[in-house]
Order: sequence, then C-alpha cells, then structure tokens
Amino acid sequence: MSSSSLLRFVRSPREQNGALPAPWYVCLPFLLVCGLANCAPGKPAGAEIRVERAGAEVALLNAELARTPEERIRGLMGRKSLADGEGMLFIFERDDVLSFWMKDTLIPLSIAFIASDGRIVEIRDMRPLDLNSIKSSRSVRYALEVPQGWFERAGVRPGDTVKF
Repeated sequence: MSSSSLLRFVRSPREQNGALPAPWYVCLPFLLVCGLANCAPGKPAGAEIRVERAGAEVALLNAELARTPEERIRGLMGRKSLADGEGMLFIFERDDVLSFWMKDTLIPLSIAFIASDGRIVEIRDMRPLDLNSIKSSRSVRYALEVPQGWFERAGVRPGDTVKF
C-alpha cells in the first residue's frame, strides 16, 4: 500500500471532498503502527514461543498468531509447506473444549492443546484434508499447530509450559 493510499485511508470524508489533507502528524501514529506490525495483508502477526520444562528451555519456535475469528477460521488452510520451528498459535478469549479439523489444510500437522496457565495438556496428530474433528479432552485456552512430529523431534511433551 503506497503512502498516498494510506493517507487517503486516514482522511475524513470532509477532507476527501476537497478540503486540505490531514497534517502528517495526525497520520504518523497509523503509519508507525503499520510499519511495526508488518501490515502484510492476510498474514497474522507473529511471536517467538518458548517451551519450558522445570524452568529450562526445551524448544523455541516462531508462530503466527490467530487471534480473531477470521484468523482462527483460516488457520493454515491452503499452505503447501510449514518449516520445522514454525507454527500457528490459536488464542481464544476464554477456556473451552476446542475442536479443530483439517478442511483445506494440505500439510500434516500436530496440535498441542494448552491450558490458560500455558501448560500443554495434550498433543495430537492431524491428517491433511481430514474433516473429522480433533477435540481437546478438557477446556483449554490455546492451541498450537506445527508440522507433524515437530513436538516429538523437539522433545516437547504434555506437562511442558508454553511462554509467549
């Protein structure tokens, strides 16, 4: 998105009808937020995630954050690959029994269901394009999807704690 289209986006309806554009300092906070948030359309924000056991780091990965209903619905659908050490963290507003399926998801994944305190409750594998639901065995707050088998390769297991 060019800076001129960003300015058009920020202008009020009155300014779009021929009045002077907003001063640069009015647009600056918007431009800074977009620059810092890496405003690539369609790609959720990311975070570095540490997995710990007894206070020691077990694994480190980079994950996209799925925080909105739209981001959670889209998930990793349509992706053709996902590198080891990458994933997607699904963040929910409250604890609930979570249910995931692999509709339009082309790569095999493993999913960790994570309690609100960050503790991994369980890890399950999911098959590409499978329409069967994979449900958490109890109420949890988060789910972390990674390439299938990554948790095992990284030494991550239920009971470990996720920090982000």
